[in-house]
Order: sequence, then structure tokens, then C-alpha cells
Amino acid sequence: MDLTAREKAFLEKITPIARENNTIDPALYSRYNVKRGLRNEDGSGVLVGLTEIGEVHGYVIDEGEVVPVPGRLLYRGISVEDLVAGFQADGRFGFEETVFLLLFGYLPTKSELEEFQAVLGENRNLPGDFTESTILKNPSSDIMNKLARSVLTLYSFDPNPEDLSIENVLRQSIELISRFPVLVAYGYQAKRHYYHGESLYIHPPQPDLSTAENFLYLIRPDKEYTRSEAEILDLALVLHAEHGGGNNSTFTIHVVTSAATDVYSAVAAAIGSLKGAKHGGANIKVMAMMEDIKAHVKDWSDEQEVRDYLVKILNKEAFDRSGLVYGMGHAVYTISDPRAVLLREKAETLAKEKGFEEEFGLYELIARLTPELFAEIKKSNKVIAPNVDFYSGFVYKMLGIPTELYTPIFAVARIAGWSAHLVEELISGGRIIRPAYKNVIGKREYIPLDQRG
Repeated sequence: MDLTAREKAFLEKITPIARENNTIDPALYSRYNVKRGLRNEDGSGVLVGLTEIGEVHGYVIDEGEVVPVPGRLLYRGISVEDLVAGFQADGRFGFEETVFLLLFGYLPTKSELEEFQAVLGENRNLPGDFTESTILKNPSSDIMNKLARSVLTLYSFDPNPEDLSIENVLRQSIELISRFPVLVAYGYQAKRHYYHGESLYIHPPQPDLSTAENFLYLIRPDKEYTRSEAEILDLALVLHAEHGGGNNSTFTIHVVTSAATDVYSAVAAAIGSLKGAKHGGANIKVMAMMEDIKAHVKDWSDEQEVRDYLVKILNKEAFDRSGLVYGMGHAVYTISDPRAVLLREKAETLAKEKGFEEEFGLYELIARLTPELFAEIKKSNKVIAPNVDFYSGFVYKMLGIPTELYTPIFAVARIAGWSAHLVEELISGGRIIRPAYKNVIGKREYIPLDQRG
């Protein structure tokens, strides 16, 4: 929408004033010991709650010092490595088992898993004329925004949307987990048709397929996919399903749920959080950076040439001038991110299958060179390693998945963890989450209108 001349002039005049009146002296944060970003001085997170769902571990505190250790990710006390090894050894898809574990707190028996998979399959279809009235008639240029709007609209199709009894909330959670892949796929199909003029493909979800298989089936015009493609997407879903209570979107679920609002409102808020470039959009930044590196480095295997360009990036002389090598380092993990370790193995295999060996070699070179260059240029002793975002976008690219679906796929996975934390907050939270903010402007007198300059 074009701005009117009056609106444009007003914004040009008022914006610098608004910026000035919302700038707080950074020294005040130290004076009042404010935990900016809910972070302690040593970078660790401020403890604001307890959970039994997920644990993220990347360092220990020894005599007041942060000591890096290999990364550990636990789902309900079970290491993600053991979980993945278990279902892969059986030749099974693992996301549905992971959802059961996160949501109900234990590993299902064979019959329980089969029953749960059937329930998920039965709930994939969208209600009534939802596809036509909500998705196709109101397409969006951004699939995450479309997903949030769709979730809020599902409230209107729920015969009992405000009931916060655990049984009803579990029913709502199961329905959302089942429908997220369909909402994302249909939102994508509507976008490519109405915004890019491409053919519209709306395939009905298949109740007997796994979540990963269904997603590939729904987004591809020919509905075709290979077993190995579905397996690596399934692994990505498992690795993104949960990451403790402190990540931004899951904390959002706790905050909004603590106000005793409905499930759809809480989940839509979490989607808004995940959409952010600092959270779920991180792998898109990695891919943009990699495209920039590939454009400016002639020989991807030349260590010195790659090193020289990474130095430019870290010195804020290249790419987006942020000084960041995206996908390297993590708020908690130090020596390693277990998700990245698992996904890297599959990425290497897929690169050989799809003919991306040279590009995979560039990723490996960047992963090896960046930690030492970061320490040298930033004068930092922080230990960093590739995080899951470093490889996930590359994996999706090799699967032929469009960039605009990277963050929505994250949501398809993380709805499992969000739902588990939502239930936990309702059962064990008990109080509305309300941290304190200190007002530092002081008291001011009201000035009558005719006396203002």
C-alpha cells in the first residue's frame, strides 16, 4: 500500500523522535543488574522454570567458570542419539514415536505406537471447507504468517475451543500436530499459485504415510519421493521437535499459556516467535551466506581463499556486514551440537546421492576454519561449533524443498515440543508469568495542550 504524502511526511518527522524517546542508556542495565535477554553475566540462561520434557546441555560451571563439554540433548531423559539409533536400527520413521514420547512422557509399546499413528492419520484432513475458505481464498506471501492465521481460524471449527481440561488440550494438540504439515503444504501451494502464477496442486493427505512422507507427498506436484528422502526429512523433524523450555518460541508457549488463554492463541504466538530471523529463520540466513560465499570464492576447495573470505565476513567487510558466520555457535552448545552431528552424517550421504559433494566440502571447510578465525579476529575464548541450522538448510536444498518452507518445516516439528510444554504449564505452572521491568525515566509533569512548545 502506497503512503499518502501526509502519512509519509508525518513518519519522516516522528520516527527520529520516537527512536530517541525509546533509547535507554546501556549503562543502566548494568547498574540495575538487568538480565537482558534473560541471560546471566556468564551467558547462561536465567532459571525461570522447571521441566521434564527436554534438556539442552553444552557446558558445566566449575568454580564459577564455564567449561565447554560435548553437547547433549535429551527428550524426556532419553538422549536424542539413542532415540535416533533405535528407530533407524528398526528401519522405521521416528517422528511419530518422538511426538508420543514428548507429549505423554514415555516410549510407546508397538501397539500403542500403531494406535497413535492411526489417530494422527485420521486427523490430518482439515475440517469442512477450511481449505477453500481459509487457505485458498486468503493466500499469504509468507507461509509462517499463513500458518498462524490458519491456527487461529481452526478455533472457529473447534466445538470446544476454550476447554482447558487436559483431555481436551491433548485432543487439540494431537489435531494440530496432525494438521500442521497439511496447513503448511497447502499454504505453500496457494502462495506459489496466487503469487507466482504456477499450477495449483492440492493433494489429499494420506493416513497411512508417515509425517515426513506426507509432507513430501503434499508439496510435490507429482507426489513422488524416495525412501531416503523421507528418512532424512524424518530425522530433521525429530531433531527439531524439542529443545528445552528456554528457547524463545517454547518460552512463549509457557508465557501465553500461563495467562489461561486457549490453545490456538498460545500456539499462534509461538509461531510468531519462531518466524523470527534470530530463531526459526536462522537456516535461511545460513543459506544466504553460503550463496554469497559461493559467489565470491572461485575455488571452493582452496583453503586459503575460503579463509580470506571468512576473515572479511568476520571483519564486517562482506555479506551482510554483521560480522557473523551464520550457523556457527549456539547459546548453549559449545564443543558440539548433537543435532548438527546427526544431521551432518545424513547430509554427507545425501550429498553423494544428489551430486553435491563439492558444496558439502565447502561446508566442511567453513566448519573447520571458522572457530579458529573467530577466536583470532573477535579476540574471544568462546568455544563454537556448527549448530543444526548450519546443515538443515543445505539438507532441505538437496531435497528440492523451496527456501520459503524451511522455517515452516521447523514449525511442523516443533509443534510436538510446544504441545508438550503447553500441557506441562497447565498442570505444573500455576502462576501467570510476569517478570519485572524497572521504569528509569522518572516522574514528569503533565503540560496542558496550549502550553506545549
